[in-house]
Amino acid sequence: MDNKLNIKIYADGAVLDDMLSAYQSGFVSGFTTNPSLMKKAGVTDYVAFAQEVVEKIPDLPLSFEVFADDFETMEKEAEKIHAFGPNVFIKIPITNTKGESSIPLIRKLEAKGYSLNVTAILTTEQVEATVEALNPEVENIVSVFAGRIADTGRDPIPYMKKSVAICRAKKGANLLWASSRELFNVYEADRLGVDIITCTPEIIGKLKKVGKPLEQVSLDTVKGFNQDIQALGYSILTDSEKTVQSGK
Repeated sequence: MDNKLNIKIYADGAVLDDMLSAYQSGFVSGFTTNPSLMKKAGVTDYVAFAQEVVEKIPDLPLSFEVFADDFETMEKEAEKIHAFGPNVFIKIPITNTKGESSIPLIRKLEAKGYSLNVTAILTTEQVEATVEALNPEVENIVSVFAGRIADTGRDPIPYMKKSVAICRAKKGANLLWASSRELFNVYEADRLGVDIITCTPEIIGKLKKVGKPLEQVSLDTVKGFNQDIQALGYSILTDSEKTVQSGK
């Protein structure tokens, strides 16, 4: 990986083997999970999964999300998640499914000194409200979903640039570029001064290829095409046409 990068790379996922592989690789500085990733990974016991992750990755930041949709239950879940370990960040969505703001809950949890990862943020107004509510004596994460902003046809760069400025005004407010789509997002985020970016296992795997000569990438691409052709038995010419061609 390019050692000139200042941004921290977090692995995004809920497959324990992938998380441990990323942990052992030395490429990542933390981990994030969410309910959708857990569903995809087939996690059936949330608490047991979280406790096992904390046991096996005790020295890097880990983010676990609340599941409830009402704020009273969210608060109870946050209490339990906080107890998982000192390196745990509690993920709180910026709103519930009714569109009600989570800011009052965020204030309550911050007053208790809990480290939060406020997630599903897509507007600078949400960033401003979140950062204003954070406790400067606690490390927190502000997760802006740059990839989902881009999915709407909007350029995420101006949003992230403004978010960098907002977060820098509050001690302990770490900006995270969420929903990255490609390796180059790491470099875009780094240039803007974003603190953290989450990457899938696929993107993390590509970090090992950083700086590879483009001529070699071109050759590797052609070799890959050829391997697929051989494996699938594709042919454009019939056997008789091949015989005629070789006869010439």
